[in-house]
Amino acid sequence: MSTAEQAATPVLEAKKLSVSYGGIVALRDVSLAFVPKRTYGVIGPNGAGKTTFFDCLSGVARPSAGHVHLLGHDITRRSPTWRSRRGIRRTFQRQQTFGYLTVEENLIVALEWRNTGRNVLEGALGLPAAQRREHERREQARAVLELCELTKLADVAAGRLTIGQARMVEFARAIIDTPVVLLLDEPTSGLESDDTRQLGELMGKVRDEHGTTVVLVEHDMRFVMDNCDEIVVLDLGEVLATGTPAEVRNDPRVQAAYLGTSPAA
Repeated sequence: MSTAEQAATPVLEAKKLSVSYGGIVALRDVSLAFVPKRTYGVIGPNGAGKTTFFDCLSGVARPSAGHVHLLGHDITRRSPTWRSRRGIRRTFQRQQTFGYLTVEENLIVALEWRNTGRNVLEGALGLPAAQRREHERREQARAVLELCELTKLADVAAGRLTIGQARMVEFARAIIDTPVVLLLDEPTSGLESDDTRQLGELMGKVRDEHGTTVVLVEHDMRFVMDNCDEIVVLDLGEVLATGTPAEVRNDPRVQAAYLGTSPAA
């Protein structure tokens, strides 16, 4: 398989996903494919099904119908923990930091799952191998803290952070163990303009240096248009349009349904 063919092979796929809550249809036959080293924006009005779609991809919700595939394998029934350990990392609309832990500890937590029973025993006995792994985890955390310009906050309890700072900690925690797919739900919420610009640069760096697929739900249209390679528009639980930022911006259906202008405008 050529490099171009590998790049075009979806890393994550939604196949005819539908979600119903009683008589309410949140998603209807949503089929989308995401390839490596691309950034996708998912936009749409409130109630369009964006967060429900993320819930299905990350395993928080199970679809009423359809399937989710990771690297060609059906993971529809796999748990959020299983998916996270295989590279699907996610942030949420509401802050999800551990407020009683320091910023550095919040990042280290994301690496602890790699501890096996043997490692736990070694740690309890204070063996050199366990000490070495602890040192390596802290070095890895400090490198990501520096990357995200959080070093000065390393020893601050996460519960004392501003909303914007907590958002950046969540992003840092999501990328410390290099993700295959990075799902960001409203990542710019609470960020100042400089922080928003920094976030866009970090997203691009993770995508370009590690081949990560980045998918974000976002209401900041300028951020989406400036940082996404492709955009998906959801409306009433269905895919209304897909394409490049320019194609989506000029799509009359999108203008009517989401951007608030008529097709003739």
